[in-house]
Amino acid sequence: MRTVFGPGILAGILLATSAIVASAQSITVVLPEEPPSLEPCESKHSSVGRVIIRNVTQSLTVIEPTSGALEPLLATSWEQLDELTWRFKLREGVTFSDGADFDAAAVATAIERLQREDIVCNTKQQTLGGVELTATPVDALTLDITTSEPVPILPTMMSVVQVSAPSMPIEGASRQPVGTGPYTLTSWKAGESISLALRGDYWGDKPEVSDATFVWRSESAVRAAMVEKGEADIALVIAGVDADDPQMDFAYPNGETTRMRISTKVPPLDDVRVRRAMNLALDLEAMKPIIGSEAQLASQLVGPAVNGFDADLKPFGYDPEEAAALVKAAQADGMPVDQTITIIGREGIYPGSTEILEAMQALWSEIGLTTEIRTFDTGNWLRYQNRPFPEPDMPNVHTDQHDNLLGDATFTLFNKYHSDGVNSTLHDAEVDALIEKGEPATGAARTEAFQAAFARIHDDLVADVFMYHMVGYTRVSPRVIWKPSVSTNSELDLSQVRMAD
Repeated sequence: MRTVFGPGILAGILLATSAIVASAQSITVVLPEEPPSLEPCESKHSSVGRVIIRNVTQSLTVIEPTSGALEPLLATSWEQLDELTWRFKLREGVTFSDGADFDAAAVATAIERLQREDIVCNTKQQTLGGVELTATPVDALTLDITTSEPVPILPTMMSVVQVSAPSMPIEGASRQPVGTGPYTLTSWKAGESISLALRGDYWGDKPEVSDATFVWRSESAVRAAMVEKGEADIALVIAGVDADDPQMDFAYPNGETTRMRISTKVPPLDDVRVRRAMNLALDLEAMKPIIGSEAQLASQLVGPAVNGFDADLKPFGYDPEEAAALVKAAQADGMPVDQTITIIGREGIYPGSTEILEAMQALWSEIGLTTEIRTFDTGNWLRYQNRPFPEPDMPNVHTDQHDNLLGDATFTLFNKYHSDGVNSTLHDAEVDALIEKGEPATGAARTEAFQAAFARIHDDLVADVFMYHMVGYTRVSPRVIWKPSVSTNSELDLSQVRMAD
């Protein structure tokens, strides 16, 4: 059923594109940004994952987006042998697109590649945290994976580990992924397009789409208009104001939560009063139409479906008078509140992000804070996302959007808030201890430890400017039959796309 939206505004001039639909089974997808690489290890970045996940590369297990159930993919079954070891049975008859056999040795090589130190592998950092994996082939189709500490949800973790071919180089971020998926990379024209083509020797069911071209346009209105004009078939991540055609537009809960990560150790942001004031100064309810009225105010970096979500935590609300008073109190105690705070943005991170940052800047000015906005492309934004930070002494709030589709807070807390987390600006012994207590636990003990961590992050530390649980919008051409799901912001499974009669 199509979702009906309010009236939209078509802005900008439609840009010319060379990605014209070539045949009845070819499609064009327009993205908000060009990927910085097509490295399987970096597939947690949405710009990478939308191109390669389930298309070029696949994982041992997979989360079914509708039910949230864990299902087999490259692995057919798994069992826990002891506290640290899981055994996976692998699918027979699978090959990589370069002709190599998919077997236990190949998976062991992929896991070794995942854990290298020459690049910041976001799959390892955001999913495995500080856990080290040792993969040991038992026979051709049996693999044991031993963890450095107990991981009771390892099969779920493996759903985000994209298995790359042994032929892929062990160093550097690749632009030429090789996997077991139904498609292969045929071209990458830098700044213009990426093309995938269907493999003739794919081991699974043959998709209907024979080839796909991915292009990118930063303006939401342009992406939407490209579908309207027949220049693209699917436009991902369009703004709510542009989703004005009930015949082509879909709304969906996209699993993303937005925040502004605060550099909590740099003056004046090392004062919790200033951090609290930055939250209280924002009229987030009034700003919602910029990104979509269905978005919900957030009080933590996971949504209600995630184990560890604390329903007792509430958004700060809008109180500019209290915010201004907190800033003045901090200034009276010698805090340099007049120092410029840098607002770090990323091009195309979500529709309306530029307008959101400008609104924040205006509201923070009203409570006595001075800010500047610096917007980066994805590659340079990642330098500020990941430690070591390029300007560690710069007071800043950093635009971040995080999805947790795996249903457990461990996939959020270590990476984002632990002292050793690659995205973390926190160094709090109590938060570290709660994360470390929850990770090896099960049942209520796991949930309660994670809830306590989120409560300290929100109530005591005010580590973020908490923003929204997001809703996404896509535009889909009548040429194809496809609907977005909660996983759409992270991946676009071309095998789910059908050609209309």
